[in-house]
Amino acid sequence: MAVDLSIKQVPDTLADRLRERAQRNHRSLQRELMAIIEQAVKDDPASTTDAPRGMPGGAGGARKTIEEIAAAHRARFPQPITTGPLAVDIVRRDRDSR
Repeated sequence: MAVDLSIKQVPDTLADRLRERAQRNHRSLQRELMAIIEQAVKDDPASTTDAPRGMPGGAGGARKTIEEIAAAHRARFPQPITTGPLAVDIVRRDRDSR
């Protein structure tokens, strides 16, 4: 279940800087604040809970860089796959069957 959070009495200069940051990152102010909170929790070594499924950073909708994906793949499959058909052969066979 999601929780609504509210911050009162935000100084105008700080709010302006947050709006500018959101605009630079092509996000709404709400989404920018969520990104800041997610990053703060991710960087906190004391934090052990994951975000709920479907939320960025959670198990259902995690956003990873290509480097993180590649590292996870290398950890899971340390040896290159050398058996089975090549992707190019599968695609060629499919195209030729039409």
